[in-house]
Amino acid sequence: MTHLLALDQGTSSSRSIVFDARGRVVAMAQRELRQIYPQPGWVEHDPNEIWATQLDTAREALAQAGLAARDITAIGITNQRETTVLWNRRTSQPVAHAIVWQDRRTEPLCAQLRAQPALAEHVRAATGLVIDSYFSATKLRWLLDRVSGAHIAAAHGELAFGTVDSWLLFKLTGGRVHATDVSNAARTMLFDVRHHVWDHELLAAFHVPDSVLPKVHASSHVYGETEAALLGAAVPIAGIAGDQQAALFGQACFAPGKAKNTYGTGCFMLMHTGSRFERSRHGLVSTAAAQVGSAKQYALEGSVFVGGAVVQWLRDGLHAIESTRDVEALAASVPDSGGVMFVPAFTGLGAPYWNADARGTITGLTRGSTVAHIARAALESIAYQSAALLQAMSADAAASGSAPVSELRVDGGACVNDLLMQFQADLLGIPVVRPQVTETTALGAAYLAGLATGVWRSLDELAALWQPQRRFEPTLPRGRAAERMAQWERAVRQAIAP
Repeated sequence: MTHLLALDQGTSSSRSIVFDARGRVVAMAQRELRQIYPQPGWVEHDPNEIWATQLDTAREALAQAGLAARDITAIGITNQRETTVLWNRRTSQPVAHAIVWQDRRTEPLCAQLRAQPALAEHVRAATGLVIDSYFSATKLRWLLDRVSGAHIAAAHGELAFGTVDSWLLFKLTGGRVHATDVSNAARTMLFDVRHHVWDHELLAAFHVPDSVLPKVHASSHVYGETEAALLGAAVPIAGIAGDQQAALFGQACFAPGKAKNTYGTGCFMLMHTGSRFERSRHGLVSTAAAQVGSAKQYALEGSVFVGGAVVQWLRDGLHAIESTRDVEALAASVPDSGGVMFVPAFTGLGAPYWNADARGTITGLTRGSTVAHIARAALESIAYQSAALLQAMSADAAASGSAPVSELRVDGGACVNDLLMQFQADLLGIPVVRPQVTETTALGAAYLAGLATGVWRSLDELAALWQPQRRFEPTLPRGRAAERMAQWERAVRQAIAP
Protein backbone atom coordinates (compact mmCIF):
# COMPACT_ATOMS: atom_id res chain seq x y z
CA MET A 1 0.00 0.00 0.00
CA THR A 2 1.30 3.46 -0.90
CA HIS A 3 1.49 5.93 1.97
CA LEU A 4 2.21 9.63 2.22
CA LEU A 5 3.30 11.68 5.21
CA ALA A 6 1.89 15.18 5.65
CA LEU A 7 3.61 17.62 7.99
CA ASP A 8 1.00 20.14 9.17
CA GLN A 9 2.72 22.92 11.08
CA GLY A 10 0.04 25.24 12.47
CA THR A 11 -0.20 28.24 14.75
CA SER A 12 -1.05 26.32 17.90
CA SER A 13 0.44 22.89 17.19
CA SER A 14 2.60 20.73 14.98
CA ARG A 15 0.96 17.65 13.53
CA SER A 16 1.94 14.79 11.27
CA ILE A 17 -0.58 12.60 9.47
CA VAL A 18 -0.04 9.43 7.46
CA PHE A 19 -2.50 8.96 4.58
CA ASP A 20 -3.06 5.95 2.35
CA ALA A 21 -3.60 6.08 -1.42
CA ARG A 22 -7.36 6.65 -0.95
CA GLY A 23 -6.78 9.75 1.15
CA ARG A 24 -7.74 8.05 4.40
CA VAL A 25 -6.04 8.88 7.72
CA VAL A 26 -3.87 5.99 8.90
CA ALA A 27 -2.15 7.63 11.86
CA MET A 28 -1.79 11.08 13.41
CA ALA A 29 0.43 12.67 16.05
CA GLN A 30 0.26 16.17 17.50
CA ARG A 31 2.26 18.43 19.82
CA GLU A 32 1.14 21.79 21.15
CA LEU A 33 3.29 24.78 20.25
CA ARG A 34 4.15 27.37 22.87
CA GLN A 35 2.82 30.87 22.20
CA ILE A 36 5.15 33.71 23.18
CA TYR A 37 3.69 37.15 23.94
CA PRO A 38 6.58 39.57 24.71
CA GLN A 39 4.33 42.67 24.56
CA PRO A 40 0.67 43.43 23.83
CA GLY A 41 0.05 42.80 20.14
CA TRP A 42 3.26 40.79 19.73
CA VAL A 43 3.13 37.04 19.01
CA GLU A 44 6.22 34.87 18.54
CA HIS A 45 7.22 31.23 18.13
CA ASP A 46 10.57 29.57 18.78
CA PRO A 47 11.70 28.19 15.37
CA ASN A 48 13.70 25.44 17.06
CA GLU A 49 10.56 24.37 18.93
CA ILE A 50 8.64 24.36 15.64
CA TRP A 51 11.28 22.06 14.18
CA ALA A 52 11.55 19.79 17.22
CA THR A 53 7.80 19.31 17.60
CA GLN A 54 7.34 18.69 13.89
CA LEU A 55 10.10 16.08 13.76
CA ASP A 56 8.79 14.38 16.91
CA THR A 57 5.29 14.08 15.46
CA ALA A 58 6.61 12.72 12.15
CA ARG A 59 8.44 9.96 13.97
CA GLU A 60 5.46 9.24 16.21
CA ALA A 61 2.99 9.08 13.32
CA LEU A 62 5.19 6.58 11.48
CA ALA A 63 5.48 4.47 14.63
CA GLN A 64 1.69 4.54 15.17
CA ALA A 65 1.14 3.45 11.57
CA GLY A 66 3.67 0.64 11.94
CA LEU A 67 5.59 2.02 8.99
CA ALA A 68 9.22 2.78 8.28
CA ALA A 69 10.47 5.74 6.25
CA ARG A 70 11.02 3.44 3.26
CA ASP A 71 7.25 2.78 3.24
CA ILE A 72 6.53 6.47 2.63
CA THR A 73 6.38 7.49 -1.03
CA ALA A 74 6.73 11.21 -0.32
CA ILE A 75 6.30 13.97 2.24
CA GLY A 76 4.07 17.01 1.86
CA ILE A 77 4.41 20.14 3.98
CA THR A 78 1.68 22.60 4.87
CA ASN A 79 2.17 25.47 7.26
CA GLN A 80 0.93 28.54 9.06
CA ARG A 81 1.48 31.29 6.51
CA GLU A 82 3.15 34.72 6.78
CA THR A 83 4.98 33.73 9.98
CA THR A 84 8.53 34.95 9.41
CA VAL A 85 11.76 33.10 10.21
CA LEU A 86 15.30 34.43 9.72
CA TRP A 87 18.23 32.11 10.26
CA ASN A 88 21.97 31.67 9.75
CA ARG A 89 22.71 29.52 6.70
CA ARG A 90 25.92 28.06 8.14
CA THR A 91 24.73 27.19 11.65
CA SER A 92 21.06 26.52 10.73
CA GLN A 93 20.11 28.52 13.82
CA PRO A 94 17.47 31.26 13.93
CA VAL A 95 18.71 34.76 14.72
CA ALA A 96 15.53 35.53 16.67
CA HIS A 97 12.11 34.15 17.43
CA ALA A 98 9.75 33.81 14.49
CA ILE A 99 7.23 36.65 14.17
CA VAL A 100 3.79 35.05 13.88
CA TRP A 101 1.17 36.09 11.32
CA GLN A 102 -1.05 37.44 14.13
CA ASP A 103 1.67 39.83 15.33
CA ARG A 104 0.82 43.54 14.96
CA ARG A 105 4.12 45.18 15.95
CA THR A 106 4.77 46.54 12.46
CA GLU A 107 1.41 48.31 12.10
CA PRO A 108 3.00 51.79 12.57
CA LEU A 109 5.36 51.06 9.67
CA CYS A 110 2.45 49.78 7.59
CA ALA A 111 0.55 53.00 8.28
CA GLN A 112 3.51 54.99 6.95
CA LEU A 113 3.69 52.81 3.85
CA ARG A 114 -0.06 53.02 3.20
CA ALA A 115 0.35 56.80 3.16
CA GLN A 116 2.37 56.38 -0.06
CA PRO A 117 -0.38 55.91 -2.68
CA ALA A 118 1.97 54.76 -5.44
CA LEU A 119 3.47 52.06 -3.22
CA ALA A 120 0.06 50.90 -1.96
CA GLU A 121 -1.18 50.61 -5.53
CA HIS A 122 1.93 48.71 -6.63
CA VAL A 123 1.47 46.24 -3.75
CA ARG A 124 -2.12 45.61 -4.86
CA ALA A 125 -1.24 45.30 -8.55
CA ALA A 126 1.80 43.05 -8.12
CA THR A 127 0.98 40.93 -5.07
CA GLY A 128 -2.82 41.09 -4.87
CA LEU A 129 -2.49 42.03 -1.19
CA VAL A 130 -3.05 45.14 0.90
CA ILE A 131 -0.31 46.69 3.01
CA ASP A 132 -0.82 45.10 6.42
CA SER A 133 1.36 43.76 9.21
CA TYR A 134 -0.36 40.40 8.68
CA PHE A 135 2.00 39.67 5.77
CA SER A 136 5.71 38.85 5.97
CA ALA A 137 7.46 41.84 4.40
CA THR A 138 7.35 44.25 7.34
CA LYS A 139 8.05 41.43 9.80
CA LEU A 140 11.26 40.64 7.88
CA ARG A 141 12.13 44.33 7.73
CA TRP A 142 11.67 44.52 11.53
CA LEU A 143 14.04 41.58 12.10
CA LEU A 144 16.68 42.99 9.75
CA ASP A 145 16.47 46.37 11.50
CA ARG A 146 16.31 45.18 15.11
CA VAL A 147 18.57 42.11 15.28
CA SER A 148 22.14 43.24 15.80
CA GLY A 149 24.25 42.82 12.65
CA ALA A 150 21.41 41.29 10.64
CA HIS A 151 21.47 43.76 7.74
CA ILE A 152 25.21 43.31 7.24
CA ALA A 153 25.03 39.52 7.54
CA ALA A 154 22.13 39.45 5.09
CA ALA A 155 24.00 41.60 2.60
CA HIS A 156 26.91 39.12 2.79
CA GLY A 157 24.58 36.20 2.03
CA GLU A 158 24.88 34.70 5.50
CA LEU A 159 21.18 34.75 6.40
CA ALA A 160 18.14 33.00 4.97
CA PHE A 161 14.54 34.17 5.21
CA GLY A 162 11.53 31.95 4.90
CA THR A 163 8.02 31.23 5.97
CA VAL A 164 7.65 28.12 8.12
CA ASP A 165 7.66 25.75 5.12
CA SER A 166 11.09 27.04 4.05
CA TRP A 167 12.43 26.64 7.58
CA LEU A 168 11.22 23.03 7.81
CA LEU A 169 12.49 22.22 4.32
CA PHE A 170 15.93 23.63 5.17
CA LYS A 171 16.10 21.56 8.36
CA LEU A 172 14.74 18.39 6.77
CA THR A 173 17.31 18.52 3.97
CA GLY A 174 20.22 19.30 6.25
CA GLY A 175 20.54 22.81 4.86
CA ARG A 176 20.80 21.71 1.24
CA VAL A 177 17.54 23.27 0.02
CA HIS A 178 16.32 26.83 0.59
CA ALA A 179 13.04 27.07 -1.28
CA THR A 180 9.32 27.70 -1.01
CA ASP A 181 6.22 27.29 -3.16
CA VAL A 182 4.16 29.91 -4.96
CA SER A 183 1.33 29.86 -2.40
CA ASN A 184 3.65 30.78 0.48
CA ALA A 185 5.68 33.25 -1.57
CA ALA A 186 2.41 34.98 -2.44
CA ARG A 187 1.84 35.79 1.25
CA THR A 188 5.09 37.68 1.80
CA MET A 189 4.02 40.95 0.09
CA LEU A 190 7.28 40.71 -1.88
CA PHE A 191 6.24 38.31 -4.66
CA ASP A 192 4.74 39.29 -8.02
CA VAL A 193 1.96 36.73 -8.36
CA ARG A 194 1.27 37.62 -11.98
CA HIS A 195 4.79 36.84 -13.19
CA HIS A 196 5.94 34.54 -10.36
CA VAL A 197 9.10 36.46 -9.53
CA TRP A 198 10.33 38.35 -6.50
CA ASP A 199 9.45 42.00 -7.09
CA HIS A 200 12.61 44.12 -6.97
CA GLU A 201 10.71 47.38 -6.53
CA LEU A 202 9.09 45.98 -3.39
CA LEU A 203 12.37 44.53 -2.14
CA ALA A 204 13.84 48.02 -2.39
CA ALA A 205 10.82 49.61 -0.68
CA PHE A 206 11.06 47.19 2.25
CA HIS A 207 14.89 47.22 2.34
CA VAL A 208 15.12 43.46 1.85
CA PRO A 209 18.24 42.09 0.08
CA ASP A 210 17.45 39.39 -2.46
CA SER A 211 20.26 37.24 -1.01
CA VAL A 212 17.95 36.12 1.83
CA LEU A 213 15.13 34.90 -0.43
CA PRO A 214 14.21 31.26 -1.12
CA LYS A 215 13.84 29.85 -4.63
CA VAL A 216 10.18 29.51 -5.65
CA HIS A 217 8.69 26.35 -7.20
CA ALA A 218 5.27 24.97 -8.03
CA SER A 219 3.42 23.48 -5.04
CA SER A 220 3.58 19.95 -6.47
CA HIS A 221 7.32 19.54 -7.02
CA VAL A 222 10.14 17.31 -5.79
CA TYR A 223 12.10 19.78 -3.65
CA GLY A 224 14.70 17.36 -2.32
CA GLU A 225 15.13 14.48 0.11
CA THR A 226 15.24 14.33 3.88
CA GLU A 227 18.46 13.58 5.67
CA ALA A 228 18.37 9.80 6.08
CA ALA A 229 19.21 9.97 9.79
CA LEU A 230 16.09 11.99 10.63
CA LEU A 231 13.47 9.33 9.82
CA GLY A 232 15.58 6.27 9.07
CA ALA A 233 15.80 6.70 5.30
CA ALA A 234 15.83 9.51 2.75
CA VAL A 235 12.25 10.44 1.72
CA PRO A 236 11.35 12.82 -1.13
CA ILE A 237 9.71 16.09 -0.11
CA ALA A 238 7.35 16.59 -3.04
CA GLY A 239 4.59 18.99 -2.01
CA ILE A 240 4.40 22.34 -0.22
CA ALA A 241 1.49 24.74 0.21
CA GLY A 242 0.39 27.30 2.75
CA ASP A 243 -2.30 25.91 5.00
CA GLN A 244 -5.25 27.66 3.39
CA GLN A 245 -4.26 26.88 -0.18
CA ALA A 246 -3.57 23.30 0.91
CA ALA A 247 -7.08 23.10 2.39
CA LEU A 248 -8.58 24.47 -0.85
CA PHE A 249 -6.70 21.72 -2.69
CA GLY A 250 -7.65 19.05 -0.15
CA GLN A 251 -11.32 20.04 -0.56
CA ALA A 252 -10.99 19.33 -4.30
CA CYS A 253 -11.83 22.96 -5.12
CA PHE A 254 -9.94 22.88 -8.40
CA ALA A 255 -12.36 24.87 -10.59
CA PRO A 256 -13.39 28.55 -10.61
CA GLY A 257 -16.25 29.28 -8.19
CA LYS A 258 -15.44 26.42 -5.81
CA ALA A 259 -14.97 27.71 -2.26
CA LYS A 260 -13.99 26.48 1.17
CA ASN A 261 -13.82 27.94 4.66
CA THR A 262 -11.39 26.75 7.31
CA TYR A 263 -12.39 27.26 10.93
CA GLY A 264 -9.18 27.36 12.90
CA THR A 265 -7.53 29.92 15.17
CA GLY A 266 -8.70 32.34 12.50
CA CYS A 267 -11.12 31.69 9.66
CA PHE A 268 -9.97 31.64 6.06
CA MET A 269 -12.29 31.56 3.09
CA LEU A 270 -10.88 30.94 -0.38
CA MET A 271 -12.64 30.85 -3.73
CA HIS A 272 -10.80 29.43 -6.71
CA THR A 273 -10.68 31.84 -9.66
CA GLY A 274 -8.79 29.60 -12.10
CA SER A 275 -5.88 30.89 -14.18
CA ARG A 276 -7.18 34.46 -14.08
CA PHE A 277 -5.72 36.99 -11.64
CA GLU A 278 -8.61 39.08 -10.32
CA ARG A 279 -8.33 42.06 -8.01
CA SER A 280 -11.02 42.29 -5.37
CA ARG A 281 -13.19 45.40 -5.23
CA HIS A 282 -14.72 44.46 -1.89
CA GLY A 283 -11.93 44.12 0.66
CA LEU A 284 -10.56 40.67 -0.19
CA VAL A 285 -7.06 39.81 -1.37
CA SER A 286 -5.98 37.96 -4.49
CA THR A 287 -3.50 35.19 -3.96
CA ALA A 288 -1.81 32.25 -5.65
CA ALA A 289 -3.61 28.94 -5.27
CA ALA A 290 -1.64 25.69 -5.01
CA GLN A 291 0.00 25.05 -8.36
CA VAL A 292 0.44 21.74 -10.19
CA GLY A 293 2.61 21.99 -13.29
CA SER A 294 3.37 25.28 -15.02
CA ALA A 295 -0.14 26.77 -15.19
CA LYS A 296 -0.66 29.60 -12.70
CA GLN A 297 -3.68 29.28 -10.41
CA TYR A 298 -5.36 31.99 -8.34
CA ALA A 299 -7.91 32.49 -5.58
CA LEU A 300 -9.73 35.26 -3.78
CA GLU A 301 -9.23 35.10 -0.03
CA GLY A 302 -10.77 36.62 3.05
CA SER A 303 -9.04 36.27 6.41
CA VAL A 304 -10.70 36.49 9.82
CA PHE A 305 -8.05 37.05 12.48
CA VAL A 306 -10.07 35.66 15.41
CA GLY A 307 -12.23 32.63 14.68
CA GLY A 308 -11.86 29.62 16.95
CA ALA A 309 -9.58 31.75 19.14
CA VAL A 310 -12.70 33.40 20.54
CA VAL A 311 -13.65 30.05 22.09
CA GLN A 312 -10.16 29.83 23.63
CA TRP A 313 -10.79 33.28 25.12
CA LEU A 314 -14.06 32.06 26.64
CA ARG A 315 -12.05 29.27 28.26
CA ASP A 316 -8.83 31.05 29.27
CA GLY A 317 -9.90 34.69 29.58
CA LEU A 318 -13.51 34.63 30.74
CA HIS A 319 -13.30 31.15 32.35
CA ALA A 320 -16.82 30.50 31.08
CA ILE A 321 -15.99 26.93 30.05
CA GLU A 322 -13.47 24.34 31.18
CA SER A 323 -12.84 22.90 27.72
CA THR A 324 -13.40 24.23 24.20
CA ARG A 325 -15.63 21.18 23.65
CA ASP A 326 -18.08 22.63 26.20
CA VAL A 327 -18.96 25.70 24.16
CA GLU A 328 -21.60 24.04 21.96
CA ALA A 329 -23.63 22.78 24.93
CA LEU A 330 -23.41 26.14 26.72
CA ALA A 331 -24.42 28.06 23.59
CA ALA A 332 -27.26 25.61 22.87
CA SER A 333 -28.68 26.09 26.38
CA VAL A 334 -30.31 29.32 25.16
CA PRO A 335 -32.47 29.59 22.01
CA ASP A 336 -30.50 32.57 20.67
CA SER A 337 -28.01 35.21 21.78
CA GLY A 338 -30.74 37.39 23.33
CA GLY A 339 -29.65 40.35 21.23
CA VAL A 340 -26.01 40.12 22.33
CA MET A 341 -23.46 40.66 19.55
CA PHE A 342 -19.77 39.87 20.02
CA VAL A 343 -17.15 41.34 17.68
CA PRO A 344 -13.90 39.54 18.65
CA ALA A 345 -11.51 42.15 17.25
CA PHE A 346 -8.77 41.31 19.74
CA THR A 347 -6.05 42.14 17.19
CA GLY A 348 -8.04 44.36 14.84
CA LEU A 349 -10.31 43.25 12.01
CA GLY A 350 -9.17 41.52 8.83
CA ALA A 351 -11.11 41.16 5.59
CA PRO A 352 -13.28 42.75 4.41
CA TYR A 353 -12.86 45.57 6.96
CA TRP A 354 -9.05 45.85 7.33
CA ASN A 355 -9.13 47.96 10.47
CA ALA A 356 -6.10 47.49 12.71
CA ASP A 357 -7.49 49.78 15.44
CA ALA A 358 -10.74 47.88 16.04
CA ARG A 359 -10.99 46.15 19.41
CA GLY A 360 -13.18 43.43 20.85
CA THR A 361 -16.71 44.64 21.56
CA ILE A 362 -19.81 43.08 23.13
CA THR A 363 -23.06 44.94 22.47
CA GLY A 364 -26.72 44.42 23.35
CA LEU A 365 -26.19 43.44 26.98
CA THR A 366 -29.18 43.63 29.34
CA ARG A 367 -29.83 42.51 32.90
CA GLY A 368 -31.17 39.31 31.40
CA SER A 369 -27.95 38.50 29.56
CA THR A 370 -26.08 35.45 30.84
CA VAL A 371 -22.77 33.82 30.14
CA ALA A 372 -24.67 31.43 27.86
CA HIS A 373 -25.82 34.34 25.72
CA ILE A 374 -22.24 35.62 25.50
CA ALA A 375 -21.03 32.13 24.58
CA ARG A 376 -23.67 31.89 21.87
CA ALA A 377 -22.76 35.35 20.56
CA ALA A 378 -19.09 34.37 20.55
CA LEU A 379 -19.81 31.23 18.56
CA GLU A 380 -22.07 33.10 16.17
CA SER A 381 -19.38 35.75 15.63
CA ILE A 382 -17.37 33.12 13.76
CA ALA A 383 -20.27 32.64 11.35
CA TYR A 384 -21.01 36.36 11.00
CA GLN A 385 -17.40 37.15 10.07
CA SER A 386 -17.38 34.31 7.55
CA ALA A 387 -20.69 35.46 6.08
CA ALA A 388 -19.22 38.92 5.55
CA LEU A 389 -16.42 37.28 3.57
CA LEU A 390 -18.83 35.35 1.36
CA GLN A 391 -20.85 38.50 0.72
CA ALA A 392 -17.67 40.20 -0.49
CA MET A 393 -16.81 37.20 -2.67
CA SER A 394 -20.28 37.15 -4.17
CA ALA A 395 -20.02 40.86 -4.96
CA ASP A 396 -16.64 40.30 -6.63
CA ALA A 397 -18.00 37.36 -8.61
CA ALA A 398 -20.97 39.42 -9.80
CA ALA A 399 -18.69 42.29 -10.83
CA SER A 400 -16.53 39.96 -12.93
CA GLY A 401 -19.46 38.06 -14.42
CA SER A 402 -18.50 34.84 -12.63
CA ALA A 403 -20.96 32.36 -11.19
CA PRO A 404 -21.76 32.80 -7.48
CA VAL A 405 -20.63 30.26 -4.89
CA SER A 406 -23.31 27.54 -4.76
CA GLU A 407 -22.02 25.66 -1.71
CA LEU A 408 -19.35 26.15 0.92
CA ARG A 409 -17.05 23.27 1.83
CA VAL A 410 -15.81 23.49 5.40
CA ASP A 411 -12.95 22.12 7.46
CA GLY A 412 -10.89 22.95 10.53
CA GLY A 413 -11.47 22.21 14.20
CA ALA A 414 -14.71 24.16 14.64
CA CYS A 415 -16.43 22.57 11.62
CA VAL A 416 -17.42 19.64 13.87
CA ASN A 417 -19.70 22.04 15.77
CA ASP A 418 -23.15 21.32 14.30
CA LEU A 419 -24.72 24.40 15.89
CA LEU A 420 -22.14 26.66 14.25
CA MET A 421 -22.39 24.97 10.86
CA GLN A 422 -26.19 25.22 10.79
CA PHE A 423 -26.06 28.88 11.75
CA GLN A 424 -23.48 29.43 9.03
CA ALA A 425 -25.76 27.87 6.40
CA ASP A 426 -28.67 29.98 7.67
CA LEU A 427 -26.70 33.20 7.30
CA LEU A 428 -25.26 32.32 3.88
CA GLY A 429 -28.40 30.90 2.28
CA ILE A 430 -26.41 28.11 0.62
CA PRO A 431 -25.52 24.58 1.76
CA VAL A 432 -22.53 24.15 4.05
CA VAL A 433 -20.87 20.81 3.34
CA ARG A 434 -18.59 18.96 5.75
CA PRO A 435 -16.42 16.25 4.13
CA GLN A 436 -15.79 12.77 5.45
CA VAL A 437 -12.10 13.60 5.88
CA THR A 438 -11.92 16.92 7.72
CA GLU A 439 -8.11 16.94 7.84
CA THR A 440 -8.18 18.67 4.48
CA THR A 441 -5.15 20.91 5.05
CA ALA A 442 -2.83 17.96 5.60
CA LEU A 443 -4.67 16.01 2.90
CA GLY A 444 -3.99 18.79 0.39
CA ALA A 445 -0.26 18.59 1.16
CA ALA A 446 -0.38 14.81 0.72
CA TYR A 447 -2.24 15.18 -2.58
CA LEU A 448 0.39 17.61 -3.90
CA ALA A 449 3.21 15.27 -2.89
CA GLY A 450 1.41 12.28 -4.38
CA LEU A 451 0.84 14.02 -7.71
CA ALA A 452 4.53 14.88 -7.98
CA THR A 453 5.55 11.26 -7.36
CA GLY A 454 2.94 9.42 -9.41
CA VAL A 455 0.65 8.19 -6.64
CA TRP A 456 -2.17 10.02 -8.41
CA ARG A 457 -2.16 11.03 -12.06
CA SER A 458 -4.80 13.74 -12.32
CA LEU A 459 -7.02 16.21 -10.49
CA ASP A 460 -10.05 14.23 -11.63
CA GLU A 461 -8.72 11.22 -9.73
CA LEU A 462 -8.42 13.35 -6.58
CA ALA A 463 -11.86 14.91 -7.03
CA ALA A 464 -13.38 11.43 -7.07
CA LEU A 465 -11.91 10.75 -3.61
CA TRP A 466 -13.74 13.69 -1.99
CA GLN A 467 -16.93 12.61 -0.22
CA PRO A 468 -19.40 14.64 1.89
CA GLN A 469 -20.13 13.61 5.46
CA ARG A 470 -23.02 16.03 6.12
CA ARG A 471 -24.81 18.86 4.32
CA PHE A 472 -26.29 21.69 6.37
CA GLU A 473 -29.16 23.23 4.42
CA PRO A 474 -30.27 26.81 5.19
CA THR A 475 -33.55 27.07 7.12
CA LEU A 476 -33.66 30.76 8.05
CA PRO A 477 -35.79 33.03 5.81
CA ARG A 478 -33.55 35.32 3.77
CA GLY A 479 -35.17 38.44 5.19
CA ARG A 480 -34.36 37.33 8.73
CA ALA A 481 -30.79 36.47 7.73
CA ALA A 482 -30.40 39.95 6.26
CA GLU A 483 -31.66 41.50 9.50
CA ARG A 484 -29.09 39.53 11.48
CA MET A 485 -26.27 40.59 9.17
CA ALA A 486 -27.42 44.21 9.55
CA GLN A 487 -27.17 43.77 13.35
CA TRP A 488 -23.66 42.41 12.90
CA GLU A 489 -22.58 45.33 10.75
CA ARG A 490 -23.89 47.79 13.36
CA ALA A 491 -21.82 46.01 15.99
CA VAL A 492 -18.75 46.19 13.75
CA ARG A 493 -19.23 49.93 13.32
CA GLN A 494 -19.18 50.26 17.11
CA ALA A 495 -16.00 48.16 17.33
CA ILE A 496 -14.18 50.43 14.89
CA ALA A 497 -15.56 53.73 16.20
CA PRO A 498 -12.76 56.08 17.32
